[in-house]
Amino acid sequence: MTPLPQTPSFRLDGRRALVTGAGRGIGLAAAAALAGAGAEVTLAARTAAEIEAAAEAIRAAGGLAETLVLDVAEVPAVQDALAARPAFHAFVNNAGTNRPARFEDVTPEDFDAVMGLNLRGCFFAAQAVAKRMIAEGVRGSIINISSQMGHVGGPNRGVYCASKWAMEGWTKAMAIDLARHGIRANTIGPTFIETPLTRPFFEKPEFREWVLSKIKLGRLGQVQDLMGAVVFLASDASALMTGSAMLVDGGWTAE
Repeated sequence: MTPLPQTPSFRLDGRRALVTGAGRGIGLAAAAALAGAGAEVTLAARTAAEIEAAAEAIRAAGGLAETLVLDVAEVPAVQDALAARPAFHAFVNNAGTNRPARFEDVTPEDFDAVMGLNLRGCFFAAQAVAKRMIAEGVRGSIINISSQMGHVGGPNRGVYCASKWAMEGWTKAMAIDLARHGIRANTIGPTFIETPLTRPFFEKPEFREWVLSKIKLGRLGQVQDLMGAVVFLASDASALMTGSAMLVDGGWTAE
């Protein structure tokens, strides 16, 4: 009888996971996906009521969830909060923002707000998580939520593109530095995802038509489209992946 190789497990039982921006949209979906795979999930965001409601919904579905009120842009507070907690096995670095504007209209305030969270805040949040992993000898997975706009350009997205191209770069560098500790780092690059926050934009016919003309599969992304990617990158199923970009973009960047 030929011995068959065993598929690595997608289960996360006994592991701890942290998700930032977890109260809604992509972050909530990531938290639900990780909890569904067996992880004990900590939902972090600025709004306590939002993450408490999300955690309660996860617990009602049979999952394990707790909350952490945190503003990722406040780097010292993030460092202190994570230094005081046991190491996480998986981190979904999802907090982010955008201030769409034509290049010639971007203000220093716009630039600082977007880069302060998407680049500076996310960079040091990942660093704080990694430090705890190293200290406890945890071989973990850091998943940076980037964007297809970290691979292409787009109108009115100069600063956002800058922040996500930067995230793609430092993820690769981080992956190299952390590999000796058994810590993996990858990005997920979604296309436009339909959420309560983005839905009003799609009500503008010109914008919706432009987006759908770029997505080769002909539909807007849904948060469910990202849930499998999150579990895959958090689990042993992706054990040889680090420094990689997983695009979930419906074919946007294929041309």
